[in-house]
Amino acid sequence: MARHVVRLLTAMLVALAACLVAPGSPAQAAVPDSPAVTYTNPIAEKRADPHIVRHTDGYYYFTATVPEYDRIVLRRATTIQGLSTAQEVTIWTKHASGAMGAHIWAPEIHFIDGKWYVYFAAGSTSDVWAIRMYVLEGTGANPLTASWTEKGQIKTQWESFSLDATTFVVNGVRYLAWAQRDPSVNNNTDIYLARMATPWTITGTPVMLSRPTYSWETVGFKVNEGPAVIQRGGKVFMSYSASATDSNYCLGLLSASASANLLNPASWTKSSAPVFTSNASTSQYGPGHNSFTVSEDGKSDIVVYHDRSYKDISGDPLNDPNRRTRVQKLYWKADGTPDFGIPVADGVTPQRFSSYNFPDRFMRHWEYRARTDANVAPLADSQFRVVTGLAGSGTVSLESANFPGYFLRHKNFEVWLEKNDGTAGFASDATFYRRAGLSDAAGVSYESYNYAGRYIRHWEHVLFVQTPSTATDRADATFYGQ
Repeated sequence: MARHVVRLLTAMLVALAACLVAPGSPAQAAVPDSPAVTYTNPIAEKRADPHIVRHTDGYYYFTATVPEYDRIVLRRATTIQGLSTAQEVTIWTKHASGAMGAHIWAPEIHFIDGKWYVYFAAGSTSDVWAIRMYVLEGTGANPLTASWTEKGQIKTQWESFSLDATTFVVNGVRYLAWAQRDPSVNNNTDIYLARMATPWTITGTPVMLSRPTYSWETVGFKVNEGPAVIQRGGKVFMSYSASATDSNYCLGLLSASASANLLNPASWTKSSAPVFTSNASTSQYGPGHNSFTVSEDGKSDIVVYHDRSYKDISGDPLNDPNRRTRVQKLYWKADGTPDFGIPVADGVTPQRFSSYNFPDRFMRHWEYRARTDANVAPLADSQFRVVTGLAGSGTVSLESANFPGYFLRHKNFEVWLEKNDGTAGFASDATFYRRAGLSDAAGVSYESYNYAGRYIRHWEHVLFVQTPSTATDRADATFYGQ
């Protein structure tokens, strides 16, 4: 009996040992579910309130507010980047008089039950501030050449300032979310939600989901507007824009369980702080009025938004035409909530680099020392732009997303984040050859430009430039772009 117990314990220990990674051995890693995608910003100059949707025909469709506020335009392309040079078609022009005759704002395009619908806001020639929500219906496979008819105004509980309609489906139920002024309250707009009876009518009593009460929602104007919805992991997330449309413009976030009664305001949780704000380091101001789409491979969520490249505006921001359409990857925190990060600098968007053998850890800077960590906050500490190498073509340099002009460089074979001082020595130390991953060709390894055979690798979660000689070394020097 004793021998039987010994054999049983021995077998259990052997099995346990097989499940553990022996010291010095690389862990098994899988290619990330959401590999890196990059775009070059801006996507479109002088296009505000952008809405990009990927349709089943393989095309991305893009519409936005034009600075003349007089028409609705559409573009399409097979890639998000392609929208920047795609032909733009005017599908509808404001009325010469009366309703829908002024302030044509914030169009969105949706495909519902075999037809195209464009939701937009408009004023009247007799009162440009009599903003209401309207719908166009398009028949035809290609909305740029479809036949469009006006379905009229979306009627709500009041005849008051209303705009920014968006529609989405949760558990088979179609909803409309929008912004509207409650005539009895001294503010600008709140966020409302209702079920839809048809693509141009709501049913039942609308409910208010959010009112501007936080300090960051009430700068210049008391505003909650521009709702946009993304769903993931059994949760519904609704971003919205707050404050005046200058550099104070920013995004807040509402969250609810997809299984909850979405028409019960208590089902929603509101962020106490904005989730996306101006960033002086990257020269991005007033990010807001966003939408969501997906990358070309369908594996990454993309946030679409507008902002300006300068802070100070002369006169009314509505008369400033320079809001640009921009895109960047949306990341997700370990708790399942979205992480917008910061509005990144113009040019190529940054990536994150996860460790091959510690998949939850990302290359990042901390007090200017480069290392790998899990649950990096702020997100931008773990984002780097892969740019042409400072030392020349055929090489790359890794530029910090939140400290533009600062690059990863080796110094005494330690990797630090430092500002480019313009010297040839710095350029050489901050330049690398991009190689196929030493442990997995689907990954990436970075070989030093001026010390051949030495690669960026982590050791006890700190980054060095060393010569890999073992399987563990090679694993430590392998990363995945995300």
